[in-house]
Amino acid sequence: MSFTVIIPARYASTRLPGKPLQDIGGKPMIQHVWERARASDAARVVIATDHAGVADACASFGGEVCMTREDHESGTDRLQEVVSKLGLDDSEIVVNVQGDEPLIPPALINQVAANLAAHPGAGIATLGEPIDDEATIFNPNAVKVVVSQAGYALYFSRAPIPWCRDEWAGGEHSLPAGVPFLRHIGIYGYRVGFLHQFVRWPMGQLEQAEKLEQLRAMENGVSIHIEPAAMAMPAGVDTPADLERVRGLLAGAGQ
Repeated sequence: MSFTVIIPARYASTRLPGKPLQDIGGKPMIQHVWERARASDAARVVIATDHAGVADACASFGGEVCMTREDHESGTDRLQEVVSKLGLDDSEIVVNVQGDEPLIPPALINQVAANLAAHPGAGIATLGEPIDDEATIFNPNAVKVVVSQAGYALYFSRAPIPWCRDEWAGGEHSLPAGVPFLRHIGIYGYRVGFLHQFVRWPMGQLEQAEKLEQLRAMENGVSIHIEPAAMAMPAGVDTPADLERVRGLLAGAGQ
């Protein structure tokens, strides 16, 4: 199985300006992500950016860069521009690794690619992990997913799903035993042909309501296969506090 990793790295960020170039242990954050992706089984790792400063930084450590437009409405649109410029065949698998995941385990990148390869009926593959605390299930920033017995996504939501009617009717928020609460981990495997379809579809009503791109695919009949993550996925970097946390973790690990 051969696959390509594409790392979107936008410079603009409301909560953390210049995020890809933020220093972590003497390296820009994007280099940490690139090194993790290079440690996977990917045949090729490409950094997609719309900023010359990010491109220059990537060139300094030997990263392959694909310059993209600045006006993409979504990360998937940016991905589609990249696969078009690279001339990838419709059947090829690409894994989207976010540029703010400097701790991502290479094994999870491999798992997503293998998951998609093993399920030819799926247009997308991704991962989930069990939720065992009330704070996460009721946090709208933690995306939840419910799956079929065959492992295909039935729905993604920022709301608590499944909703435990009897247990929560009185306003209690403890988690009932035996309910398969699952948090979605935002790493995706796609077939290139799907990306070309996706950019032709208008934003759907569910995507507009939840602000979740994967719902556009589901509204258009695309199957999404979910596997339990083989290991824990460390949190990414969205805020200055996240950045300090990751700096401390990597300093403690001697990286």
